[in-house]
This record gives sequence, structure tokens and C-alpha cells, in this order.
Amino acid sequence: MKAIWNNKVLAESDETMVIENNHYFPAESVKKEYFKESDTQTACVWKGTASYYDVEVDGEVNKDAAWYYPNPTDKAKPLKDMVAFWKGVEVTE
Repeated sequence: MKAIWNNKVLAESDETMVIENNHYFPAESVKKEYFKESDTQTACVWKGTASYYDVEVDGEVNKDAAWYYPNPTDKAKPLKDMVAFWKGVEVTE
């Protein structure tokens, strides 16, 4: 699977995990040069608190376009630090 935005591959992996129709990419598959920590956080009842990244490609910023769970609940432990995308980021094979 690949995550693509603004014609750049942000992440690529054969080891994604699909939860609630979102592909979660292993942290090591993410191209860190396109990611900047965001202050945004949201809560999920069963997964825990999500933290976000802004994605920046060629000077364009897609605010909070990626998220991850740094400290997931026990039920969601396999998602620890895996990254998912939205806000126009295309996830494709």
C-alpha cells in the first residue's frame, strides 16, 4: 500500500493494518521528511488519544492529515505508533 499526497509517496508498506476502513502504516514505512508534529489530539473510546502530523510537500501544508496512537489502550496495542491518513491523502495499492 502507498499513501500519496501532492504527487509524493508519504508512506509505503506491505504490512498495513486495516481498522475502521483506515490503513495504518508502520512507523518505519513513513517518509519523515514530509511530517511535522501537530498540537492536535483527539480521543477514541477504544483506541485512546490520537496525535497528529501536518504533512508538508513542496511548500504546501495539509494540516493534521496523518494520525497515530503513541499510547493506545490495551485493546488497540497493535496500533502503537502506526500512522493513518485522511484529508485528501490517497491510500492505494
